Amino acid sequence: MSFGEQPAYLRVASDLRQKIVDGSLPPHTRLPSQARIREEYGVSDTVALEARKVLMAEGLVEGRSGSGTYVREQPVPRRIARSGYRPPAGTNPFRQEQAAEGARGTWESSSQQEPASAVIAERLGIGQGERVMRTRYVFRDAGEPMMLSTSWEPLAVTGRTPVMLPEEGPLGGCGVVERMAAIDVVVDNVVEEVGARPGLAEELVALGGVPGHVVMVVERTYFASGRAVETADVVVPADRYRIAYHLPVR
Repeated sequence: MSFGEQPAYLRVASDLRQKIVDGSLPPHTRLPSQARIREEYGVSDTVALEARKVLMAEGLVEGRSGSGTYVREQPVPRRIARSGYRPPAGTNPFRQEQAAEGARGTWESSSQQEPASAVIAERLGIGQGERVMRTRYVFRDAGEPMMLSTSWEPLAVTGRTPVMLPEEGPLGGCGVVERMAAIDVVVDNVVEEVGARPGLAEELVALGGVPGHVVMVVERTYFASGRAVETADVVVPADRYRIAYHLPVR
């Protein structure tokens, strides 16, 4: 087989990837061994190994201890809805966004005070080291982890108020807009920036991913009269979910 100018390991990986996509190598099938790849494609052991590494990094195959490397079953991506509409009073945004999809959403959370890091301080427009309430969430659909979120709220805004803890008190579990309104802070703008990166080890453990998997990150910040009152990082596994935006026409 002639590989032209493209690195041989990429050409081998591309051919194996196509076999996975078209079903020639169906899910749970053992990937050809390194020796088999070497013989079939006329390449060195190093090239065969690197090609397998590419497929593992792409999440197409997985290694099983003492057994070999197998084709992974690829999930059908599901939608996570993001809405530009304000949810009804008393409705948690996660619950509202998933209702249309028929998802059975639950979540776990924990809150803790901490000094704002340089990055979070810049996003909130406060001084580094100022106190914030950090809340971490794991969102699940029918028990399966589907999304992580970490939010930060400046205690200069919420401290010593009934909404200081996002998941406790009379408005626990409600959205940022409603909670802030309860302390006379009117949220009038929200900005979301969406990016992608390799998942961190702790993120992939929590989401049930494998090393090398890509995650989508939504960096969200709520504003009231130009002042940031909450910022959050929402992390979603890119191989299992798509983020769909529903925005109002003005």
